Amino acid sequence: MKLWGGRFSKSTASIVDEFNASIEFDQKLYKQDIMGSIAHGKMLSKCGILTNEEADKIIEGLEEILKEIEEGKIEFKLEYEDIHMNIEKILTDKIGEVGKKLHTARSRNDQVAVDIRLYLKEEINNILILLKNLLYAILEMSKEHVDTIMPGYTHLQRAQPITVAYHIMAYFNMFRRDYTRLEDCLERMDYLPLGAGALAGTTYNTDRDFLAEQLRFANICENSLDAVSDRDFIIEFISAASIISMHLSRICEEIIIWNSAEFDFIELDDSYSTGSSIMPQKKNPDIAELIRGKTGRIYGNLMNILTMMKALPLAYNKDMQEDKIPLFDTVDNIKISLKIFKEMVVTTKFKKENMRKATKSGFMNATDVADYLTKKGVPFRTSHEIVGKMVLFCIENNKNIDDLSLEEFRSFSDSFTEDILEKIKIENCIESKVSIGSTSKANVMEMIKNGEEFFEEEF
Repeated sequence: MKLWGGRFSKSTASIVDEFNASIEFDQKLYKQDIMGSIAHGKMLSKCGILTNEEADKIIEGLEEILKEIEEGKIEFKLEYEDIHMNIEKILTDKIGEVGKKLHTARSRNDQVAVDIRLYLKEEINNILILLKNLLYAILEMSKEHVDTIMPGYTHLQRAQPITVAYHIMAYFNMFRRDYTRLEDCLERMDYLPLGAGALAGTTYNTDRDFLAEQLRFANICENSLDAVSDRDFIIEFISAASIISMHLSRICEEIIIWNSAEFDFIELDDSYSTGSSIMPQKKNPDIAELIRGKTGRIYGNLMNILTMMKALPLAYNKDMQEDKIPLFDTVDNIKISLKIFKEMVVTTKFKKENMRKATKSGFMNATDVADYLTKKGVPFRTSHEIVGKMVLFCIENNKNIDDLSLEEFRSFSDSFTEDILEKIKIENCIESKVSIGSTSKANVMEMIKNGEEFFEEEF
């Protein structure tokens, strides 16, 4: 007989049992469910709803069940639907009738809500550690490549010269935002739903402050209806994870491009590459590609949970059982993606000479020439037009701007003087950027310093 079967005169059909059950996936929450039940048992005892002896027996039984689950000695049953009712049935079989008292003053609605929050609080902290490790790795790579010159791109066309350090510090800023975004998410979910009951609270004089203290929640959900029906924290987390995944996908896309023979900017380590089953010469960036591919999967999880929640009346509805699969899948995939990406990127070798040579073509110092003329008093739009004509001349004569003689420069404008030959050198083009946030070495070193200060403040 079902634990809720008193009102029913017929058993559920076997196909209903299979369709209705969530134990196949929510058994992942066994630890959180037992933690919540132990805290609930202690609270019932403290408030005089259970005797100390009853609570002790329940808590001892729950602790034994936790040990047995982790030793692989317990097999959950489909007929008991979910992790909550499986553990309650196992407890009652183990300690007798007193086990049936544990569910006093709570519902599965607030029980599952607290389990998910406990799970996600722990997992967000695990993800924060992975982000911290990645941020540190990026910072160390930046220090190593402060003087490594490369092309900067817009529209995937060579645009202006920059350094590798400058380029990857852009990703440091992205992942730093991801870190703080998850911290904000964690703060907003740190509210205890346990004690809300099914939706309206309970007639028992319970102590939710005690529960919050036992389960290490900073706050208590104020409205019981909201407490059991809220899944904003899951949506917010998967949204934050989607942004992390998008950032990973962007840098993986660049790694894939840089790894191609056409660019030849980097060499991926053999440990983080794969081969072809037919072409023996191939060394494929499969890890970067798979991380990029998982972005769509995580986006799909976000659409899943948003669509599932979009029209649900208050309070709990069975639809909400479907929140766990996209949540668990997102947690698992964002964790492995962050972990393996960090290992892949720290073993990647940058081909400095190839990157530097790439700055020699594409007229990457053209903007600097236009700025030079503007500083000489030529209106910028006129400067832009002059340099455009110079580029056309270079294309027609198979030259780069820095191949031009002073006489050739002056044929386009009398404002050019001998110093232009120094100004157009790639190193000088990089160092000439003096605005805050630009690619000069001083600015990049300031970015690295700010990154180190972030570590000191956060960790």
